[in-house]
Amino acid sequence: EGYDGEEKYPVTLTSYSSPEGRYHHPLNLLNPLNPLNPGHEVAPTAPFFLSRNGVKYRQSFIDRACPAVGEENRRMHLKKVFAMILAGLMALTLSLSFAGCGGGSGGGSSTGGEKKPVKVSLAMLRLTSSAPLFIAMDKGYFKEEGIEIDPQWFDAAQPIAVATASSKVDVGATGITAGLYNMAAKGQKLYIVADKGREEKGYSSSALLAASSEYDNGLNSIEALKGKRVGITQKGSTFHYMLGRMLEAKGLSLDDVTVVPLGKLSAVMAALQSGQIDACILNEPNITKVKNEGYGKEITQVSAVMPYQTSGIFYSPEFAKNKDAAVRFMKAYNKACNEYYDAVVDKKDPAKLDEVVKIIAKYVKTPEADIRLGLPYVDKNGVLMADDIKTQIDWYSSHGMMDGKLDAKDVVNTSFLEEAMKK
Repeated sequence: EGYDGEEKYPVTLTSYSSPEGRYHHPLNLLNPLNPLNPGHEVAPTAPFFLSRNGVKYRQSFIDRACPAVGEENRRMHLKKVFAMILAGLMALTLSLSFAGCGGGSGGGSSTGGEKKPVKVSLAMLRLTSSAPLFIAMDKGYFKEEGIEIDPQWFDAAQPIAVATASSKVDVGATGITAGLYNMAAKGQKLYIVADKGREEKGYSSSALLAASSEYDNGLNSIEALKGKRVGITQKGSTFHYMLGRMLEAKGLSLDDVTVVPLGKLSAVMAALQSGQIDACILNEPNITKVKNEGYGKEITQVSAVMPYQTSGIFYSPEFAKNKDAAVRFMKAYNKACNEYYDAVVDKKDPAKLDEVVKIIAKYVKTPEADIRLGLPYVDKNGVLMADDIKTQIDWYSSHGMMDGKLDAKDVVNTSFLEEAMKK
């Protein structure tokens, strides 16, 4: 039975063909829609309501009472549903397309305050001076800025400079070398954008060491280096620069020693241990490692002789074009520099210092006790000691390690960090 409210209507069935000739269905003779009833020649167009005795017949009753009309109604309803779904999908597709069109060069730009994800390859060494980078990676500061870091580990500074200048990596984090300046002098674009470690009095970063046997025999000063074999990673490296500057500070020159380039840090350490060299320059955590293992002794910290912007963060020419991502990278880095400075330099909270030491040890793969003995100085905000860049360029040029001329302003770009610090 079909019903509406309390009124019920018995069902008596016969057959009915629709005007279009498409349906042949049983039909209730008592149904007011039945064309066999007086006054009704054809069934009205659905959907509709008709009154009888003051009662409106619901569509569900009509559908059951007249299957031909009900099926037509269902078909029309499905068509409307499918049309609405199709229109919604088209609108969503267009919306996504327009969203994808916004942004700066190189992708990864943000629109409407949204930080679009960007993958950044980061070349670095396993050194304690990379601490702010390790902190930003470990504590998710880069991730907060929509940046996914792809770490690329190297054994020496010069290859990082080459990889960054050629845009094989997006960001380089290492020593500022003659090779980097030479590439810039030849027109290769790359930019030193922030501090990553400097020689600051009272903080262990880089040091001159002698083999323990040589130290015990009198090689315990810079002046005593005359005639000795001194190991470095590469010619034109930061170690080469430090050695030359320290010798000159004591009235000597590079000609007074035998400079032995050994390619990478592990080779320098092995040569000192085996006696192939008499002295070398190393940085943390390797200084502490050599001293603890007993085959080397410290002559002097480099910072005791001269201030020096040893290393920096620099951008490849392609990454620098993506200003949005470049500023976001600096924002995360600046946050980590603040955290490192508070923990290591200001020593505000012992628990924070313990946390920083733990993070550094994880990335440089060195015991926490060794890390704690040799934490370098990093500027609180990651600000570059820009004036020292000119000093370095002049020195490398005067010692025949540069081809062509270079103005410091052509290789230094602190605007990304400055912009990040405003946000």
